[in-house]
Amino acid sequence: QARLARGLPDCAMERHVMIVPGFRIVAGFGCRDSATEDSLQSALDLACADQPQPRALATLAAKAQHLAPFARTLDLPLIEVSPSALAGQTTLTASDASRAAHATGSVAEASALAAAGPGARLLGPRHISHDRLATCALASGDLE
Repeated sequence: QARLARGLPDCAMERHVMIVPGFRIVAGFGCRDSATEDSLQSALDLACADQPQPRALATLAAKAQHLAPFARTLDLPLIEVSPSALAGQTTLTASDASRAAHATGSVAEASALAAAGPGARLLGPRHISHDRLATCALASGDLE
């Protein structure tokens, strides 16, 4: 009925937000510049092995252009996370390299948390793609 009130047909979904009642799952990514769509898919597959599918992807704003084709392939929105939003997140992973470069223990975990919104929680630690070029973590956040 809410879709009808917004003028959408009963079977339509809003393209920019796919909603699971009460919460949303965001897949956060970190990656090297040499990561391919296969790298990203590998990390996502590992992260989602026993978890719900994400409703959005997120990454550091500087990496968003690299992930945009992958997000389009999956038909999911891509959320760009600022460096300051990453720095305030508590991650399960404590990578020294990530901390030195981005002021967070895991770009994937921090991106997922920041994009999932206030009160978000990680569904587990980041997963590393088979070629070690991409990482993915899932976070769940309440819809406002």
